[in-house]
Amino acid sequence: MDAQLVAFTGVAAGMVAMPGADFTVVVRNALASRRAGVACAVGVAGGLLVHTALAVAGLAAVLVAVPVLYRTLQIAGGAYVLYLGVRAVRGALRPQLAVQDPEGQPAGGTGRSLRQGFLTNVLNPKAPVLFLSLLPQFVPDGVPVLTRTFLLAAIVVVLALLWFPLVALLVDRLGQWLRRPRTTRAVEGVTGGALTALGVTLLAEPLAH
Repeated sequence: MDAQLVAFTGVAAGMVAMPGADFTVVVRNALASRRAGVACAVGVAGGLLVHTALAVAGLAAVLVAVPVLYRTLQIAGGAYVLYLGVRAVRGALRPQLAVQDPEGQPAGGTGRSLRQGFLTNVLNPKAPVLFLSLLPQFVPDGVPVLTRTFLLAAIVVVLALLWFPLVALLVDRLGQWLRRPRTTRAVEGVTGGALTALGVTLLAEPLAH
């Protein structure tokens, strides 16, 4: 058994499961419907696929090496997450008969949920740096670099495809309780606040320079 591969799988699983904007957006969509939650989860995995592909191709190194490009991605990612958060908080503060998604539309559309998951993840400016620094640590000497990196990238995407749909299904399983009007607004407010805080954090660093 490849000990390094096992170790990488454990580290990658921890990374994928770590709560963040992608987790929050999946929960938010899953509150609307199982289909919306799973679609959002697949979108998150798609964003991870982009990041891992960039790392494999070496393009992430270019992004890190050119401060203007990296800062632009930081601002775009922070602005999008902040936008989702503010819309969710606004939704929590007003009475509503049906759960709305963070873009202010009745939630449940798979295309919209897929897009939200994808954009939330692909615009995360920390991901390229993380993958660029992490993947090479698990490529042993003498092993074909490209083949090994592809394998590591595939593990990350597969873990995301397992974890985030599971989160969506668990939220849907608790749906009867979570979809009570008072509970829905509370969860909406908490997730919206979390997204808003994450968006402000992502924007603070590039705008400070």
